[in-house]
Amino acid sequence: MLALLAQEVDFVRPAIDWHAVAPELTLLAFGALVTVMDIVWLERGRRLTSSVASIALLVTMIPIVTLALDGEDRVMFGGAFVVDNYALVMKVMFLLAGYVVVLLSTNYVAEGDYWESEYYGLLLSSILGMVLMASARDLITVFVALELLSIPAYMLATWRKRDLKSNEAGLKYYLMGVFASAIMLYGMSLLYGGSGSTLLTDINKAVSVDGSPSAIVVMGVIFVIIGFAFKVSAFPFHTWAPDTYEGAPTPVTAFLSVASKAAGFVGLLNLLFVGFFGRDDVYEPLIWILAAASMTVGNLVALRQTNLVRMLAYSGVAQAGYMLAPLAVASDVGDAALTATVTYLLVYAAMNLGAFAIVLAVARKTRSAEIDSFKGLFGYAPGLTIAMSVFLFSLAGIPPLGGWWAKFRVMEAVIEAESTSGVVLGVFVAVNSVIALYYYARIGLGMWAEDAPDGDTTPIRVPASLVSALAITIALTIAFGVYPPLVSEFDVTLLAGGLGG
Repeated sequence: MLALLAQEVDFVRPAIDWHAVAPELTLLAFGALVTVMDIVWLERGRRLTSSVASIALLVTMIPIVTLALDGEDRVMFGGAFVVDNYALVMKVMFLLAGYVVVLLSTNYVAEGDYWESEYYGLLLSSILGMVLMASARDLITVFVALELLSIPAYMLATWRKRDLKSNEAGLKYYLMGVFASAIMLYGMSLLYGGSGSTLLTDINKAVSVDGSPSAIVVMGVIFVIIGFAFKVSAFPFHTWAPDTYEGAPTPVTAFLSVASKAAGFVGLLNLLFVGFFGRDDVYEPLIWILAAASMTVGNLVALRQTNLVRMLAYSGVAQAGYMLAPLAVASDVGDAALTATVTYLLVYAAMNLGAFAIVLAVARKTRSAEIDSFKGLFGYAPGLTIAMSVFLFSLAGIPPLGGWWAKFRVMEAVIEAESTSGVVLGVFVAVNSVIALYYYARIGLGMWAEDAPDGDTTPIRVPASLVSALAITIALTIAFGVYPPLVSEFDVTLLAGGLGG
């Protein structure tokens, strides 16, 4: 009977380009290896897990490099999975950010009362979701990638199981994340109902023609953008960020502030430039409001913070506003908007990870993330003071550090639109950059010119893994600013890969 059924049914397995999916399969294999090590070796395997995680992220670079050298765009599953230059650049960013986070985590996790194997397994799983997101061109693939990166992050946020603040951080992040996912999923169902397809290219064709079901499309686009606004911590969907950042382990906070935020932006870019680029009348006004409100509220609230991690959380809200700004004029400048946002993502990843590396290093001595605990830092840790100054002034957009080039590209994109909304948004970017400079400079002044609050000038012992993380982030932050083509060339290449331009 089964044989007859098999003859009657035409089983067609979709063609799989194994080279194209090699990065995802490599991460999956190493994630399984970490789990097996925990099962087989128990306590003996703990000291090896961070090394295995580091090797996993570096080895995953190999197929990405070979795909880049090949130079061929690869499309699978009817267009649901695409590997182009854009996707490759984003995957490299996620892997490098993950590698730095592993370096930050090595001593932090080993010195605490944590379950090391599970920690790195969850970290690799979340990065796998991010890598998948870079190639997702289908609603189902986007949602699966988003949940794959989010669910491990919920557990990582509450990793300090005996710490009430950590428990609160994970719970808030989880509840808000589930709520945002539900809204996003409802929006995706409306887009599917209006187009009859889950492929982003088909959705764009369906919603861009005259006579398309406008009410369904409008609500679907709005709900999807709201869902991603939560992931990138844009105002007013940022309420989870300050408490989660403060309560989560510092390496996890760095991971959420950079890699998770970048993954949210990648998903949003995929949807805007491929899924409903023709409905700029719907998404551009909403993005404009989110951008202006995020950078303004984020900077104003950051001015009043006394805890550096919370200040960086609100700074992250403002930075999300800067990255959203070009998307509010995407229909007028097209490729320039995509270039500006991707440039900002790459630069932001380096300078923000570096800032959290300094927070982690100083906290080894002070056991505090209060801004006052950084006063007098130059007296006993001049190297860390110089490094923190680099990151803070890069975040503020001061030349010749990478942040100035990121903000310049944003300003260039919004002004190039030659529209009233673009010019006004450019004014928002300029004014908020000045506001941000105040609270960044306040920290710098305390580190350089004031005395340590308790008079303790004992030098800080920085582990080799933290030194390596700082070396990577400082080098990239300075290189992006001194030699902008280093990041601009990536942008030109990825646009040729075809996100929709």
